[in-house]
Amino acid sequence: MRIRPVRMARWSARHPWKAIVGWFLFVLLCLGAGITAGNNPATTEDFWVGEAGQAESMATDAGLQRRPTEHILIRSASGPLDSAEATAAAHDVTARMSALAEVQEVAPPVRSKDGTALRVTVVMKGAELDGKKNVVPLLDATGKAADAHPGLIVEETGSPAISKGVNDQRGKDLALSERLTLPVTLVILLIVFGSAVMAGVPLLLALSSIAATMGLAMLASHLMPDPGVGTNMILLIGLAVGVDYTLFYLKREREERARAKGRLGPEALVELAAATAGRAVVVSGLAVIVSTATLYLATDVIFSSLATGTILVVAVAVISSLTVLPALLVKLGHRAERRAAKKAARRAERGTPAVTKSAKPENGRVFGALLRPARKHPAITLCVSVLVMLAVAAPALGLKLIDPGKDTFSRDIPAMQVYDRLTAEFPELLVKHEVVTRSAPGRAPEVRQALTELGRRAQTDPLFARNAAPVLRTSGDGRISVLELGVPHPAPSDEAIASLDHLRDQYIPSTVGKLAGADTAVSGDVARGQDYVHHERNKLPLVIGFLLLLTFVATAVAFRSAVVGLIGVVLNLLSAAAALGALVLVFQGTWAESLLDFDSLGAIASRVPLFLFVILFGLSMDYQVFVVSRIKEAMEHGMSAREAVLDGIERSAKVVTSAALVMVTVFAAFVFLHLTEMKQMGFCLAVAVLLDAVIIRMMILPSALLLLGERAWRPLRPSRRRARSTEPAAPALPHVI
Repeated sequence: MRIRPVRMARWSARHPWKAIVGWFLFVLLCLGAGITAGNNPATTEDFWVGEAGQAESMATDAGLQRRPTEHILIRSASGPLDSAEATAAAHDVTARMSALAEVQEVAPPVRSKDGTALRVTVVMKGAELDGKKNVVPLLDATGKAADAHPGLIVEETGSPAISKGVNDQRGKDLALSERLTLPVTLVILLIVFGSAVMAGVPLLLALSSIAATMGLAMLASHLMPDPGVGTNMILLIGLAVGVDYTLFYLKREREERARAKGRLGPEALVELAAATAGRAVVVSGLAVIVSTATLYLATDVIFSSLATGTILVVAVAVISSLTVLPALLVKLGHRAERRAAKKAARRAERGTPAVTKSAKPENGRVFGALLRPARKHPAITLCVSVLVMLAVAAPALGLKLIDPGKDTFSRDIPAMQVYDRLTAEFPELLVKHEVVTRSAPGRAPEVRQALTELGRRAQTDPLFARNAAPVLRTSGDGRISVLELGVPHPAPSDEAIASLDHLRDQYIPSTVGKLAGADTAVSGDVARGQDYVHHERNKLPLVIGFLLLLTFVATAVAFRSAVVGLIGVVLNLLSAAAALGALVLVFQGTWAESLLDFDSLGAIASRVPLFLFVILFGLSMDYQVFVVSRIKEAMEHGMSAREAVLDGIERSAKVVTSAALVMVTVFAAFVFLHLTEMKQMGFCLAVAVLLDAVIIRMMILPSALLLLGERAWRPLRPSRRRARSTEPAAPALPHVI
């Protein structure tokens, strides 16, 4: 682990142009290969989970699966709806839609209960998820029909149109987040390095790493389908860790430069930095990759995509830090030498003596003030800090989970505005339960009779739509029957969930459930969401259990200390719990809606907690590895445990805080997005990183290590390097000043 980063840095330092050109050729190759192979999107089958997935599988086998469906709403622009004019518009819409290759069938017009609106339902060809790609011609046709009937409002909505609107909005949001993140990140780096060139290096490497990962992710999608969220994760994590790893390396190179006082050339300085920061970057990257890989245990296409994107971008960021970064530093070092030589020559010509700058303290008063409580009163600081974190975490005890559906999407999307007007006129379209029964072909009449009785009972229940007759369909071979039941309540509502419970617990067991040899399952918007949340809850203990185990093992092995490994696990749990508590406090209630521009779901998106734990555990290892590495180095150089803790944290405080600010900026930018789930993810990660960098690393960690003293560093096995200093000797490179 210590040797390979040095070897890679040495090669890059001696062949800088080969390393630089090779890196950018690698980026272009990855992009080109990805574009050539194309992206393999996830299909509807990839999202099947639980009983709902079983129902959809049975329906798909018989060709009775849900189709992409659009609704054209026709209403008066002002005053009462003119029946003749509305009927003419409906016929016009029907003709235009029937002529489109993307349309399978157009249903007869349906008038609303109060007669103020007319609805034309259009069923599209292809799979359900293909609708958003093929809906544009339908939207164009609706627009032309609207122009042909200026006295009416003719507008379109449906899952395909809404999905397209969400994708368009997400694209604009990501562009906005980049416009917010990049300038702020650049300003932070300018403050840290005081040089525009040096500040640009981390951004350049992060963005090139992201570009390479985009291509690799396209290739990976042919092994694991892409549900469309991988790009978001690559941008989110890529910018954060890409800048962080480069920042750690640059910081160490600057320290070695200051220590050498001009006696070593750029190549030697880069190799010295690689011997310490390079190892820390590798350990951090491996820790993030290992922890993120636990997401695959969730057996969910979305989490698998998030894991793949994160693993790829972290791996590429580590490679860039160990290959092209040393080469860039060598070229910049030679540039700085030439400029210094020219300045010295000009001073010599003028007879001006050289000015020696006094060394600035490595960390300012702010960092000293943050560390002072732990230094002077470690026990009190530890207790108070832990109590504060537990207090912030307390709201997490009231956590409620929800699977966000289309009812939770932003109303800035035009199709969502039409959806609200459509469901106000036709509330039975809000939710549909689909009861799917499979039996022997000869029992089809018996199954149909039982399902008809089920539909009759449901219509007597106020939770179900009474003004919309149940729709019963049977496959041609009689094996599969599907009963559709309307519910006049939004999918996330308590009423809609209760209707599903009534259906599964009461109506099915007393009707079709009595038929021997018949398999029955329920799908639909509510069933999908409820089964997905249940699936994730069942997987959560498994994923977190492996996450804790792997994090402990990785840390303990890296630092040869079981105590340090245990401390890392406990601190990560504490910061994750505190971030989750803050998330529940802000997003589960309504008091912060206007402040952060969101509509509360009354719950947290079901993917967020698991995502928070896994990603935060990985990212926290950046700080843990960097800080503990500095402490370990100080101890190996002869310092006592107390001196090493204070020295290591003081030396790493500025770079850790700077890295945290970059991460917080990247994650906080997602709070400005429209999608509530992305807001929640960005908020909880930003809060977690901020708490981790300030309270965990500056107060709790030093307090715990100071109280434990030498006991914290008892190794799992004797170190072969205990007897000698790990200070890397100056490499035997040809260029020595």
